[in-house]
Amino acid sequence: MSKETLKNFLKADAFEELKQIETDQDKELPQPAVQKSCPASPKLIDLVSADAFECGSMSILDSLKFRKSRRVFSEDTLTIEELSYLLWSAQGVKKIVNKGYATLRTVPSAGARHSFETYLAVLNVEGLENGIYRYLPLEHKLLFLYSDTDLADKLNSAVLNQKFVSNSAVTFIWSTIPYRMEWRYSVASAKLIAIDAGHVCENIYLAAESINAGTCAIAAYDQDQMDRLIGVDGNNEFTIYLAAVGKVK
Repeated sequence: MSKETLKNFLKADAFEELKQIETDQDKELPQPAVQKSCPASPKLIDLVSADAFECGSMSILDSLKFRKSRRVFSEDTLTIEELSYLLWSAQGVKKIVNKGYATLRTVPSAGARHSFETYLAVLNVEGLENGIYRYLPLEHKLLFLYSDTDLADKLNSAVLNQKFVSNSAVTFIWSTIPYRMEWRYSVASAKLIAIDAGHVCENIYLAAESINAGTCAIAAYDQDQMDRLIGVDGNNEFTIYLAAVGKVK
């Protein structure tokens, strides 16, 4: 990508072009689903409801004061309540609107489009075997995808040997399904998806800080390896951002 192309991507010029485009929303084409479907006979894992959280008592002021990227984690296990809290903080659904075609969540998103799916590479979470999971925000449950005894090594390779990742309790892996945003915003979607990714990850930073955990966002990774790890096609859905989380040492 040339410097000029990068600058154009960051600017808001696409919104002028958008005025001249008939989007799929304008064409009254069906809206994409707000959540990927589950396979037949899914293995679902219950999470702690937001109404029952007892963790995360640190004030928002202190979370902001102490928030920073952390790459050193202890061997302490992350509890299922803490994982539930982190997932809800990053993508929790507060209200379903527009006849089920949009959601209002704990993070903002352009037009409430929420183009992301949240996958987890679990290495040290109470009651969960090491493997890959997907969060179902509508149900506030985890979908177990597969176990992998070599997950730490595969994860380390996929993040270009940023070794702190393989020492984490869990790594959040966000994919994007671009059409969720493109349906409404067409050529302006790339800018909006990138902005939305920042909203999601910052909530992880603040929530992790409030439970004596730490996180570090990751934008450098091998695209093909990471997409294979979470089982997406790399075109209609692909990895866009990661964050490794562990208890503070």
